[in-house]
Amino acid sequence: MSVISISLSDEYLGALDDIADAYALVGRSEAVRMSISVAKDELHAFSPLKGDVEGVLIIVRGDHADPWMLQVQAKYQSAIKTQMHSHLKNSNCLEVMVISCDAAILKEMIAEIRSKGKALYVKFVKE
Repeated sequence: MSVISISLSDEYLGALDDIADAYALVGRSEAVRMSISVAKDELHAFSPLKGDVEGVLIIVRGDHADPWMLQVQAKYQSAIKTQMHSHLKNSNCLEVMVISCDAAILKEMIAEIRSKGKALYVKFVKE
């Protein structure tokens, strides 16, 4: 097994401790391994998507005043058939979008959303 060194903000360190506590894991290394495993499973779920796809994209994001999500929605407006925006606690927002497009466009859209680092939760539920 390899040993690596990483730097984490206090927020990510707290999240890592929360993961370890929630799943009764033995330390942060187990929490990192579990987090990687969950991300790996999610990547594998998207890999087989090809051709036309339909489903619901669910996003929780912070800072209602930040316009980044509006920019993403404008860029991918042809893929978004219906959308709902709702205000949550702590200035967070819920975005629910019905998506119908080619899988490559969906993958690009989700990659762009994640790359911004501003989404607290991103999940696509295929029809």
